[in-house]
Amino acid sequence: MLKLLRIEGMSIFAFIWLGQLISILGSSLSNFAIDVWVYQRNGSVTELSFLILFATLPLVIVSPFAGVLVDRYNRRWIMIFSDTGAALSTLSIALLFINGQIQTWHICLATAVSSSFTAFQWPAYNAATTLLVAKKNLGRAVGMIKFAQAIGQLTAPVLGGILLEIIQLSGIIILDLSSFVFSVIILLLVRFPRQEVIDKSQQNNKSSLFKEAVNSFHYLTVRGGLMALVFFLAINNFSIGIVQVLAYPLILSFASPSQLGTVLSIGGVGMLLGSILMSGWGNGQQDYIKILLCFTLLNGFSLMIAGLSNSIILFGIAAFLFFLGSPLIGGSAQVIFQKKVPPKMQGKVFSLLGAFSNSCLPLAYLIAGPLADRIFEPLMTINGLLAGTIGKLIGTGSARGIGLMFIVLGILTILITIIAYQYAPLRLIEDELPDAYDQ
Repeated sequence: MLKLLRIEGMSIFAFIWLGQLISILGSSLSNFAIDVWVYQRNGSVTELSFLILFATLPLVIVSPFAGVLVDRYNRRWIMIFSDTGAALSTLSIALLFINGQIQTWHICLATAVSSSFTAFQWPAYNAATTLLVAKKNLGRAVGMIKFAQAIGQLTAPVLGGILLEIIQLSGIIILDLSSFVFSVIILLLVRFPRQEVIDKSQQNNKSSLFKEAVNSFHYLTVRGGLMALVFFLAINNFSIGIVQVLAYPLILSFASPSQLGTVLSIGGVGMLLGSILMSGWGNGQQDYIKILLCFTLLNGFSLMIAGLSNSIILFGIAAFLFFLGSPLIGGSAQVIFQKKVPPKMQGKVFSLLGAFSNSCLPLAYLIAGPLADRIFEPLMTINGLLAGTIGKLIGTGSARGIGLMFIVLGILTILITIIAYQYAPLRLIEDELPDAYDQ
């Protein structure tokens, strides 16, 4: 990773990346601590689900319009604005907690506000990367971004649990605030290359916000490969949403909370390795669509492995493989969009991508529980309809229905990936669609 920081033309990006890395670490710790605090407060899964929902919905609603503004205005200042807004929402939680007035609805509201600012942050960061990094180094830059996310994934469950005991939730939130301040200071110290923006007359036309969002959608629809990639990622995100809801209940049905933490850490190691691989392969010569599809297939197989039996070893292997592919799938998609979409439109397109992908998550969150409790779990009881068939292969009893859901999700992921490969505009997207980025 240090070698990557010294690559010619990446010094400014590396400086900004460092600030965002610290911010991600702080946010990952506070998000983990808040989730634990909300659940431990009264043991309500419903309240935790609402918290996740409030974190997701603003991304769906705000993102299309946020992308328009990202392309209209200076991306550095948008990132500063986003970090500052998220910091203020975090500060409100800290003050309420210190004063002993914190309620779950306060956290949900603050989370929604912070998520709304995030809807500006990530499109601006992704689009700014194109301004800061040469095309041949885009893969490396994206790999570094995924590496930062992996560090957050790896450290939050372990370090967050320890810090909750030592400095409690208020202390962790203060650390998060400090990380925001650090990232903002770095952004204030650097300068971005000049970006191409729309005419000033259009900037002042507030009524064009919706029109520009629609136009960016049209930009994707006339490019079948890009639109197919958006839908493919959205479908994949739907499966991930179901896994997010059901993974903890599945593991805790046969393992201890400490073993759950071990599995999460193993997944974090896989994600870290995947991000390093993305950085190492990011020389601009790879066929990124094939990398994306291959590792999506691997995700499907890992879900099948996770559902096979009540084995912490198998689940650890599955978690490692699943998270290994995550930065390579997301990173490859990001590089494709950065190469094929003009820099002046990337804010809008990345926002639409986020909106489409995240729109699947609330649906996944809503149906995962009922599907498990009312359909799959009854099928896999000792006397269930599938006990004498599938039950002989994967077992019966507690959470075996969830195990079956994981297997079904894995099979569907593999089938959808194979079907996607048959669609020529998607398979040949890097060859047939010209690059819009010539640095």
